[in-house]
Parts: sequence; structure tokens; C-alpha cells
Amino acid sequence: MGKPHPIELRERVVAFVDEGGGHRAAARHYRVSPKFVNDMIKLRRETGALEAKPQGHSGRAGKLRGLGPWVRGRLADQGDLTLDELCVELAAVHAIAVHRSAVGRWLHRLGLSHKKNSARHRAAAARRGAGALHLDQPPPALHGQGAGPSGLHR
Repeated sequence: MGKPHPIELRERVVAFVDEGGGHRAAARHYRVSPKFVNDMIKLRRETGALEAKPQGHSGRAGKLRGLGPWVRGRLADQGDLTLDELCVELAAVHAIAVHRSAVGRWLHRLGLSHKKNSARHRAAAARRGAGALHLDQPPPALHGQGAGPSGLHR
């Protein structure tokens, strides 16, 4: 989501329309969209002000707000719950339908890592082979080492 236009621009656009200019003319003059001009006129008519509405979800209570102690207790009782099992329990116990990704983000915000590896160590990388030989190392033993000068086995 982008930032709202400055209040000075909002006031100038509305003043242009108040002086008799059209909405499209104001949009061309101030290089904004005609919808922005319409929205500013509508906002002033409804609220009497031109301030931007707050953005984001900070003021709104989410579905899972306040359930932190419950989930901490559940994970203390049964620490191997999956995100899907937590979703099912939230629906059964609290009648909250929520997607598993939202539960994962919620656990992360609560500081509860829901990873199987509690030490947060990554698994070792799979080895593909011994790698290249150094020049000072002898070559590895080959299948035909037991063969004599003629290439025949002794």
C-alpha cells in the first residue's frame, strides 16, 4: 500500500474544484487521478476534513488476539502439534476458522518457533563425493592394480 498524498495537495485540489474547476481539469492540473479528486470532494462532504484514513491493521483486533496464553498452554502440554492440528483445535474450542499460514505468522509474533529442530541447526549438506584430488596426493586404487605389465592378472 502506498503512502497517502500530502494534505497540502489535497487542500489545493479541493480549492481548485471550489473555485469552479472541474474534477478532470483538477486531476490534469495536479497530475492525480480523477478518482482521487472525486474521493477528496466526497471525503470533505462526509467528514469535513481531508486527512488520510489510517492505514494498516494496527488498530483492529485480529481473530487470534488474546489467545496467546491458550496456545502457549497447548504447546506446553503437547509440543508436537502441527499447524493444521492447531487450526482444528481453534475451530473446535474457540469457534475460530483461520488458515494455517495465519497461525504460523501468529506463532512467530508470539516468539514460538514451530520448527521440529529446536536448536535451529540446519541439517548437514549431502555429500556428493570426495571432491578433487590435491596434486601432492597419490591417485586412488583402481580395479586393475593387481594386473601385471601385460595387463593380465597374476
